Amino acid sequence: MTMQSMLEPLREGRGPLAERMRPKDIDGFVGQEALFGEGGALRVLIERDEMPSMILWGPPGTGKTTIARIIAARTSAESVEMSAVTGTLADLRSVSSAAEARRGKGGKTVLFIDEIHRFSKAQQDALLPLVERGSITLIGATTENPSFSLNSALLSRCRVFVLNPLPDEKVGEILRRALETGFPSMHAEADKEVLRAIAVYANGDARKALNALEYAASVAEAGNGEITEGILSEALGKRTVLYDKCGEEHYNIISAFHEGMRNTDPDAALYWLARMLDGGEDPVYIARRLVSAASETAGLADERAMRMAVACYEACMEPDPAVRRAVLVETAVYLAMSPRTNAVPMAIGHALGDVHKNRAEPVPMQIRNASTRLMGELGYGKGYKYAEDAEWKITKMQCLPDSLRDRAYYEPGPKGDEVYYARRLGGIRDWRAGRRKDPFRRRGPYPLVPTGCM
Repeated sequence: MTMQSMLEPLREGRGPLAERMRPKDIDGFVGQEALFGEGGALRVLIERDEMPSMILWGPPGTGKTTIARIIAARTSAESVEMSAVTGTLADLRSVSSAAEARRGKGGKTVLFIDEIHRFSKAQQDALLPLVERGSITLIGATTENPSFSLNSALLSRCRVFVLNPLPDEKVGEILRRALETGFPSMHAEADKEVLRAIAVYANGDARKALNALEYAASVAEAGNGEITEGILSEALGKRTVLYDKCGEEHYNIISAFHEGMRNTDPDAALYWLARMLDGGEDPVYIARRLVSAASETAGLADERAMRMAVACYEACMEPDPAVRRAVLVETAVYLAMSPRTNAVPMAIGHALGDVHKNRAEPVPMQIRNASTRLMGELGYGKGYKYAEDAEWKITKMQCLPDSLRDRAYYEPGPKGDEVYYARRLGGIRDWRAGRRKDPFRRRGPYPLVPTGCM
C-alpha cells in the first residue's frame, strides 16, 4: 500500500486525533531539533532529496512514522509503507519485483517498514540485497536498539538516526495546536496546567498525549467543553511508566540501579528500584542482582552484605508483594551504604586472565592427591605439608604453578572489614617471603577480627 493512499481518510477529517495532527511537512514538525532544526542532518537530506537508507530509532510517539511520511511527500521516488507485524516474505518479494522494474525505467522506490525489529532473520536477509543494489531506499522505524535487533550486515548499510523522548514543553506545544485545530466539529478547551499534566503523563510520547487529550475532550463534550482536572484524572487513569522487561530499557534501568548502589547513593538506588517494581519486574530477578551487587560493591569490606542479599533472595520467594518489596528496599539501601570494594571480583578477573592468556599449568606435585600406590611412586604428594599440623595452621608450601609462584590476585581494599583482611594477608605473605617471623603479629591500629565476625 502506498503512503498516499493511507493518508486519504485523514485528509477527509477522519481517524484518531493523533493521526489528524500528524505534521505534513518539515516546518510543522515539533521536536527533534538536532535532526529537524535548521541545518539538522536529516532536514538537509530531505530538502536535497538525497535520502540514504536509514533506521529511525526512538521511543513511541517521537516522530518516526511522521518523518517517514514527510519524506514520502517530498521525494520524487515511489513510496511504499509496510508493517513488520503483518508483512511477509511474499510481500517483500512483491515490493522487490516492482522496485526492480521501476529502477529499470530510471525510477526510485522508498520502502518504509514500521517496527522493523519484528522482522525475522529471513526477512531481514531478504532486504539486504535490495538495499545493497540500490533497488530501494529503506527507512526502518524501531523502538528497539538496532544493534541487538537488526542484522549487522543490513545495519552497516543504513544510517541510524536517534530520536529522543519529547520534552514536556514540546508536547505541550503539540497539545495547544490540537486544541486550536484538531476539533473542528466540537468545542474543547483546557488551561495550561491541564495541558502540562497531560504532557507529564505522556512521558515524551506525543501520540499518548494526543490520545489522552482526545478522550478527555470527548468526556468534556457532555458539559461545556472545558477539560477540568477532574475530567483529566478520569481520562488518564494510572500512569504507565516505560519499562520493557525484555528490551534495552530493562538493562539500562538495572544498570542504573547497580550504579546507584556502587556510588553510595541510596536515593538513586531506590528510584530505579521503584521504576522496576512499578514496571512489573520479577522481584526474584532484582534479588539475584542484589546478590551480585553484594560481591561487586561491598564484598569483604562488609561480609554481612552478602548474607543480607542471600536472605533477601530467599525472602523474595514469598508470595506476599509487601514482604518482597520491604526486603528489597532494605537490602538495596544497606548495600548502597556499605563500605566499597571490588577486590573480590577483580581478583577472580585477574585469575581468569591468567587462565586465558597462559598455558594450562599442571597442578604442582606436592598438592596432588596420591590416591593409589602408582601415583605415590610417581611423586604425587611428595613434599606435602599438612597445614593443621603447623604452628600457625599455615605453611610455606607452594600451591601455585612455578610460572605463577608469586602471583597475587586478591588485594584487599582500605575500607570496612577489608582492613582486617589486608593486615592478615599482608602478614602471611611477608612471612612466606621470609620478611617476618610471625605471620599474625599485629602492626598498626587495625582490628584483630573483621567486625562482621564479632
